[in-house]
Amino acid sequence: MIRNDIDWVQLKKDFKTAKPFNYIIIDNFFLPELAEILTNEFPDYYADEVIKYKNALENKHTLNQWDKFPTLTYKTFDFLGKKLVEQFRIITDEENLNFDFGLHGGGWHMHGRGGNNNIHLDYNLHPKLKEQRKLNIIIYMTKDWNPSWGGGLELWENDEKTRTPLKLHTTVENKYNRAIIFDTTQNSWHGLPKQLTCPDNVIRKSLAAYYTFKYDGKIEERTKVLFVPREEQKGNKEVLDLIKKRSDINLSKEVYRNVTSKIT
Repeated sequence: MIRNDIDWVQLKKDFKTAKPFNYIIIDNFFLPELAEILTNEFPDYYADEVIKYKNALENKHTLNQWDKFPTLTYKTFDFLGKKLVEQFRIITDEENLNFDFGLHGGGWHMHGRGGNNNIHLDYNLHPKLKEQRKLNIIIYMTKDWNPSWGGGLELWENDEKTRTPLKLHTTVENKYNRAIIFDTTQNSWHGLPKQLTCPDNVIRKSLAAYYTFKYDGKIEERTKVLFVPREEQKGNKEVLDLIKKRSDINLSKEVYRNVTSKIT
C-alpha cells in the first residue's frame, strides 16, 4: 500500500529532532496507482452526507463514516490502524500507541475556495476512549495543487509564558501524496489560518487519522479543539465567545456544524 523503501530508522531520528515539535514528512507516501484511486474516491464536496463546518474559525467539509468509504479508502484506514501503527510505536517510543478506529475528527477532510482552519491545539483526551491523543497523520490527496493558492499546514512555536502560539515556524506545503505525522502532546499549534484562493472547482483533499495512548491523568483535560483568533480577530468578543463554545463538548455542536456564521 505504501512504498517499501521508506527509511524508518532515519525518520525516527528526524522525528525526535524536529522543531517546533516532533514531526516527519514522507513524500510519495502511497504507491502511485493507489494514490490515484484514493483521490478519486473522495465524495462530492457538497454531498448531503458530508459534514459542513463554516464559521469564523473553520471552513471545511468532512466525513468519517466507515460505511460511506469506498473499498480502497476503507482498506487504507484499516491499514493505518493495523499495520502502520507498529512503525509509529517505534518512532514515538510509545509501545502502547493505539489507532482510533472511530476516526473521531478524522476521515476525509476537504477545503474549497475560502477554506481555512485557525491555528489550534487538537483535543488531548479522547471523549469516548478516554485515552490521550498522541499522534496525527495527514496525507494530502490533491493533484496539481498550486502553492500560490495557500493550503500549506502551518506549524507554530509555543509561548511558554502565555501558553499561546508565538510565531510561525514551518509551513508544510500541500503536495500531492505527501504525509505529515506529528506529535500532539507538545503544545503542537497548527492550522490553515489563511483562506484558500484555489479555483472553485479545485478541492484541497486530505486523509486524516489519529493515534492515542493510555491517559496518565497528568494533563489538563481538553476533549474539544482549542482555537486562537487570527490577528484581525483579536479582541473580537463574538470570535472569543465562539472559541469558548467550540472548545466545550456540550456547546460545540451548536456553533460549528452546517451553520454559516456571520462572524468573519
